[in-house]
Amino acid sequence: MEVEVIHGQIIAKANHYQAVPGKFGKKRIIKDGVIRAYERSFIEQCKVYRNRRIATRFRLFVRVFHSSAKFDLDNSLKTLLDCLQMVDAITDDKLCFQIEAEKKLDKYRPRIEFAILEVNEQKQLFNNPMI
Repeated sequence: MEVEVIHGQIIAKANHYQAVPGKFGKKRIIKDGVIRAYERSFIEQCKVYRNRRIATRFRLFVRVFHSSAKFDLDNSLKTLLDCLQMVDAITDDKLCFQIEAEKKLDKYRPRIEFAILEVNEQKQLFNNPMI
C-alpha cells in the first residue's frame, strides 16, 4: 500500500458552493473559486494513484493535517473522494466501504496523506473458514 501526500489545506465542499442564476429563473449551485483551486492543485500533485481506476471495493486510510482546529474532518473526506474520482484513482466513491481517518494539526504545512487498499472479496471469502 503506497502513501500519497497532497500539500495544501483541503477544502470542505459543503462550505464552498454558491447559488447562481440558471435557465428560466431557476438557481443552480456551482463550486466557488476556492474549491476549484484546491481541485486543480490536487490534480497537479496526485501522481501515485493517478489513473489507477480502482473499480473494486476499497478501504481508504487518511491523515488530514489541518492548519487550524476549526476545520472539520468529515467534510474533508468528501472532497478527497471526489478528487480521487477526478484523477481516475477510483472509478466511483460508492466503492469505498471503510475509511480510517485521523485529524492532525500543522499550522505551517497543511496536507493530506492517504493510501487506498483494494479488497478482493473472493480471496477473503475463501481464506476465512466457514466453521
